[in-house]
Amino acid sequence: MSGFLSAVVDDGDYTSLLPARSSRPSPDTLTKLVKRLRALTLNLLPVEVDPASINDPTSRVITPQVVSSYQAAAGDFTEALPYCLLRARAEFMWDANHNPADYGENLGRAIACEVLARRIVHIAPPDRMSIIMSSRFQHRQVDGDESEMSSALEMAIDSHCAIFLSSSEAQEVVNSLWTGDLIQKNNANHDIDYVPYAETRDHTFWGHLDPSRLSVPRYQNIFRILVWFFFLVVYSQAVREPLEKLDSAHLSFDEWEIILYTMALSFIVEDTHKFFTLIRFVTWRAFTFWNVIALITDSLLFAAFTLRVIGLSAQGDDIAVMRLKSFQVLSFVSPFIWMKLITVFDGYKYIGTMQICVARMLKESGIFFALLSVLAIGFGQGLYALDAADGSTEEASTVINLLIQALLQSPDYGKYSGSPPGLMLYYFWNMVTAIILLNVLISLFSSAYSDVVEDAEAQYLAFFASKTVGMIRAPDSFVYPAPFNLIEAVFIAPLEFFPNFRLSTRAYAKLNRYVMGTLFFIPLATIAFYESTFDTQKHSWMKNWLRGDDEGEQDYPATRDPDVDDDGCQGMVISKVPFDELVKVFPNLQQSSETTILREIDALKKQLALVLNKLDG
Repeated sequence: MSGFLSAVVDDGDYTSLLPARSSRPSPDTLTKLVKRLRALTLNLLPVEVDPASINDPTSRVITPQVVSSYQAAAGDFTEALPYCLLRARAEFMWDANHNPADYGENLGRAIACEVLARRIVHIAPPDRMSIIMSSRFQHRQVDGDESEMSSALEMAIDSHCAIFLSSSEAQEVVNSLWTGDLIQKNNANHDIDYVPYAETRDHTFWGHLDPSRLSVPRYQNIFRILVWFFFLVVYSQAVREPLEKLDSAHLSFDEWEIILYTMALSFIVEDTHKFFTLIRFVTWRAFTFWNVIALITDSLLFAAFTLRVIGLSAQGDDIAVMRLKSFQVLSFVSPFIWMKLITVFDGYKYIGTMQICVARMLKESGIFFALLSVLAIGFGQGLYALDAADGSTEEASTVINLLIQALLQSPDYGKYSGSPPGLMLYYFWNMVTAIILLNVLISLFSSAYSDVVEDAEAQYLAFFASKTVGMIRAPDSFVYPAPFNLIEAVFIAPLEFFPNFRLSTRAYAKLNRYVMGTLFFIPLATIAFYESTFDTQKHSWMKNWLRGDDEGEQDYPATRDPDVDDDGCQGMVISKVPFDELVKVFPNLQQSSETTILREIDALKKQLALVLNKLDG
């Protein structure tokens, strides 16, 4: 072990210990490794430690020697070490959430596992980075079943590991996936690999004219923006002056309604497939606030369409009534589809950070609504009982309306002016909601906002990684964006699933390439022209020439002790004092202050021992 630890040098550099070949250990093997890492972490942090000190670059907890110890603990399975550390982090977080007495200790251990995963990925060879991030593994769950296959990158996204996902190594892989420089290769048993796209195609226009480029997250996002703007135009036309068209010529669907409900059907199919994918291949933690918004939007569109169809088959006055109800339900869709416009531009940092803040605020408001619902039931029942004391009662909706008006700062005190007990109870409801609950909500919102803003960079990078991987996570080699997914569902998908019509894998892939090449020829030609002409690797010299080199990174031997080649300064030099002598007085910022003090004390002990030995001699 001491020989292994000697691979760590004083300046913080590490030697790579990753195996030369990839290994796919069994779930039982990985479970044993996870348990060993948990045991190591329990010994590393037996007491509660401040989480900020664990993530500090000069932490006295996560030292180079500790990182090397964890590498040694993995043996020949170092390539699976980041995945196992993130799995150990998830288990420590489960322990923290289910054992409040040890929350601080387990939180520190979870952060330590995440920081160690980041440090180990940082010292990995660059040519193995995509393999480390994309290799999928399984572990043995508590109930004895095997978990779904997941990679280190997916594990970090599902567990919201902002420290790991904000690392330059993770973001390099994420950005390569976003731009399509790395593509996902689907293997058997839901296994994947990230492979460079440049190695699969020639760098020509025809080489890049590939239907699979539509699955690249960047192009998916652009296509989704265009489709969503078109959908907003169609929706605006469909809901404009609906009740003025009650003559016989407008009893059936008009052209805008046909387009609207066709696109709505495509969105419902897309969201349903996404929900199924999250349930089948991911965990419930992958569901977000926007999944709920999508579910509400799809439900309202489906309800409006159902009422519209019922109105077409109705008779007499029911036709106008059902048509009115259909457009009333359709009008409720407007706030949600305009709200979803935020997700279209969440690739921009400001919009993405704002979206994270709103989602965190809504999550924190759960405590407020839980208290509000309990109190509302109590006060509502009390007011209803006081109303029933005189032998006659109004509808329950009246009491609910009064409570909601009071919550929204518009109470109707005149309603209970003739009942002193009712007025007193109504006063008490206004006091509880206005003074206590709303201030609790404000404090929760403020806390959630400060948490996000203080760590805005890491939170946004974690969100961007989740957005990117979410677009390619489903094991689907041929992506038909909405509304063209209806063509796939009706004409293409049956040739893959139904036994009587099933095509071979090769024939099915060929059919998809022909269909997608025909449907999306213009977008694919645009993508191929852009990639073959403005490739970032091909024209990087031009960008460097226009932008200039990063002068902060220029640290070459020639720049440390430069010579003077100036005829007007004969005999004069810059490097009177060598560079190595100048930096001797600089502090070592790769070490914590405690480590520096301990090393100085150790040096003094050695000098004192030498002096004592000479005196004894």
